[in-house]
Amino acid sequence: MPARPPAVLLLGPTASGKTACALAIAERLPAEIISVDSALVYRGMDIGTAKPDAAERARCPHHLIDIIEPEDAYSAARFCTDVTQLVVEIANRGHVPVLAGGTMLYFKALRDGLSDLPRADAAVRGEIDAMAARDGWPAVHATLAGLDPAAAARLDPNDAQRIQRALEIVRLTGRPLAESYARHARPDLPFTPITIALAPSRREVLHARIAERFDVMLANGFIEEVVRLRARPALSLALPAMRCVGYRQVWEWLDGAGDRAGMRDRGIFATRQLAKRQITWMRKFREDWADYTEIDCLSADLPARVAARVAESVERHAAPGADQG
Repeated sequence: MPARPPAVLLLGPTASGKTACALAIAERLPAEIISVDSALVYRGMDIGTAKPDAAERARCPHHLIDIIEPEDAYSAARFCTDVTQLVVEIANRGHVPVLAGGTMLYFKALRDGLSDLPRADAAVRGEIDAMAARDGWPAVHATLAGLDPAAAARLDPNDAQRIQRALEIVRLTGRPLAESYARHARPDLPFTPITIALAPSRREVLHARIAERFDVMLANGFIEEVVRLRARPALSLALPAMRCVGYRQVWEWLDGAGDRAGMRDRGIFATRQLAKRQITWMRKFREDWADYTEIDCLSADLPARVAARVAESVERHAAPGADQG
């Protein structure tokens, strides 16, 4: 088997310090950063996504940021295609690809393969959205529970995006969701993965960071950003871009849902729930992936520790006789 260049997979929950760590790696190694974030792909969504700013992006090349409009769709399948091409191009330049982000579905699709799932069906989605508009998402969740109790048990009754997709798949395939997700082949990766996971040793500290960051976003013009997005005629809460945590809560507040303090609380709560889901994904990865290394994201010297660990791993993979297969 030909030698396969190393690629760093840097993953962690929101507010765990992934951006700082990725930049620290790029200062230590000739690296290029590939975003693994389903929100950073959208142009015009900068503040609420904690997108790396111009100064940070100038420190090393970044990829898969600002590549589509919020009205458009991006998928795990497209991500895998884009990353496979980018990794080869970056390695050919003599650089180390650093895949950094928190969209765990993208990491799983890349490492474990894409499930045999049907494409989105506009007619079925329209029926589901109409049901939600008429009866509410908890009622749609109850419908899913009647068809696939196991799938419904894993979803919050108000998680509109995931409920919609789950019910769509079950209706289109006639199979339980778990069976559909199990139908896939593990891909033949064009690189040797070095997986670094940033995990909090104390959940309450991560929660405090999330609250602080949300307040900084509000102070930096997050509401104004959503106002600009709402002015685009094709955008609505039905689109994946506007279902991103924070954006939905601000949009609903601008529609008259509660007061500003309530919007802040709902945004922080939704972000904490996102972090909880990300950590759950990471536990599964730790069980399944042999190259998985976990580092406490609350460490005072986190970026330096991560950069040193990555440099050591890259050097080991590049050593003569190292297993690159």
